[in-house]
Amino acid sequence: MTKISGSDAMFQVLYDWGIDHIYGFPGGSFDSTMNAIHNWRDKIKFIEVRHEEAGALAASAEYKISGKVGVCFGSAGPGAVHLMNGLYDAKYDKTPMVAIVANVPTSRQDIDFFQAFDEKPWFDPVAVWNHQAKTAESIPVLMDEAIRQAYQRKGPAVLILPKDFGWDKIEDNFRNNAAAHKVVPNFPAPRKEQVDKALELIKNAENPIVYFGHGAEDASAELKEFSDKFKMPLVSSVLGKGIVEDEFPAYMGSIGRVGAKPSNDIQTHADLVVWVGNNSPFSVFFFNPNAKVIQIDINSERLGKRHAVTVPMLADAKKTLRALIEAGESRPESPLYKAALADRENWEAWLESFNDSDEIPMRVEPIFDVINKKAADDAVFAVDVGNVNINFDRLMHLHGDQKWTTSGLYATMGYGAPASLAAATIYPNREVWNLAGDGGFAMMNQELLTQARYNMHVINVVFTNETLGYIEAEQVDESHQPLSGVKLPDNDWAMSAEGMNVKGFTVRNKREFEDAVTAAQQMEGPVLIDCKITHDMPYSTELNTLDDPAFVEKYDAQTLKPFSYFAGKYGVEADAASGASEHEEESAEEVVETDTSSGASRH
Repeated sequence: MTKISGSDAMFQVLYDWGIDHIYGFPGGSFDSTMNAIHNWRDKIKFIEVRHEEAGALAASAEYKISGKVGVCFGSAGPGAVHLMNGLYDAKYDKTPMVAIVANVPTSRQDIDFFQAFDEKPWFDPVAVWNHQAKTAESIPVLMDEAIRQAYQRKGPAVLILPKDFGWDKIEDNFRNNAAAHKVVPNFPAPRKEQVDKALELIKNAENPIVYFGHGAEDASAELKEFSDKFKMPLVSSVLGKGIVEDEFPAYMGSIGRVGAKPSNDIQTHADLVVWVGNNSPFSVFFFNPNAKVIQIDINSERLGKRHAVTVPMLADAKKTLRALIEAGESRPESPLYKAALADRENWEAWLESFNDSDEIPMRVEPIFDVINKKAADDAVFAVDVGNVNINFDRLMHLHGDQKWTTSGLYATMGYGAPASLAAATIYPNREVWNLAGDGGFAMMNQELLTQARYNMHVINVVFTNETLGYIEAEQVDESHQPLSGVKLPDNDWAMSAEGMNVKGFTVRNKREFEDAVTAAQQMEGPVLIDCKITHDMPYSTELNTLDDPAFVEKYDAQTLKPFSYFAGKYGVEADAASGASEHEEESAEEVVETDTSSGASRH
């Protein structure tokens, strides 16, 4: 029988699972697998990143935008340690990925050898599956198992590979069963008695709303139809953005500091929440603690985790919403529904009033107005972490087949550039945007070299405001402390890009930005646009005190109306707003301590 190396056998498994590229950075301890990468170069593309963290973040981003497991690697010692940030991003966002971690040869382990340390305990806390190969023959079996476990347990799987085993010859007799994985999920439908109980609550509620998350990603049509029939405003987690198009009139946006004013305005007024596929840890701060909850989820561990639940429904979101739509009676518009739509209309008009602002330094609204109008209908957006999350969530109007990804629960700065590598690799014929603040971009800007090397069509937009804006706002608005450690030096990012073989533009107004985007869309390869923007912070939904003239002046909010205006106009009862909100930490903590039945916590 034919013999092949352990590493070549591992790559055969990757190929059989449909994996056609891998991210990483070579090292001496990985030479045996680098040889396999060379042997498989016509079938599996090697994306050589400039830092292992970028490779791990790219692998994590891959599943978020494609539904397919991503694979990365690092060499022993520092290469292994550099992977950790991307693995934690995958752990927090429940993202399947596989990391191959090199180890020194077995004869050099446990004797204080160069770049050697006990790797398995290091990865135990982050990995859903973590094993070191003990024989060369076990390598293909373990790789097959790593992929299976990553998919099943929704997180990073780690295979540690001693260098010598990668060279060792083994029988070429392992055949996996990857084809069996390609089955259509069949999650449970709700039971009739649950549907009946839920409909009774919906019928009797005065001001019901829907709160959905990423678990409702296949139920966009049902969410909209449900909202229309039962006249419920829709609010979402941040990661739920894009499931319902931003233009849908009853979609208020996401809740929380990142989210829009209307969603934060209405959430404590709800007396019933239809909670769909959502496990946001911040939701412990939202909603009236006395509100009734219908929670729909396929994971029983999440039922009642963030709020006491009246009707738990361990069932598929799409099937459950459909069952409720078909069995329920239409509702008239509630006072909260009417107030919410009017509040949203006022909010959108206020945001749009800045689209053609000529302020210098420039506001962000003109930038997103251009992106909304010029980005391709199938564009993919890699969004970094910081104020860019707030601006993207509020100002980007996703439509068509557009996709987006960010570091959700882990929220690591520097995510945008690596995620753009994944997007451009998976979708080489689609337009990819990397949107990042100057703080986040500074962390991973070396990946411009990777974009240039592989001629990736990525439009990098850097929002330069010379501060860690999200952290600055926390220090000012939350802890009320002197600014500390948030100032950034201005940098000529266009010149930096040019030095890395990427065309660079510096823009200071809307026209310049629009011209730069037009040029970028007509070019091959990557482009960087450095936008010199205002130091002013995004509107604070945590403070949201429109009765304070100083607040109104700070945010140019003269045309915004407080929710009390709409509540009074449409008859929303004032005492319905007694629940905890994100900025009411003392109230939220009281809910956590007393809500022993739900197991809710801030984290």
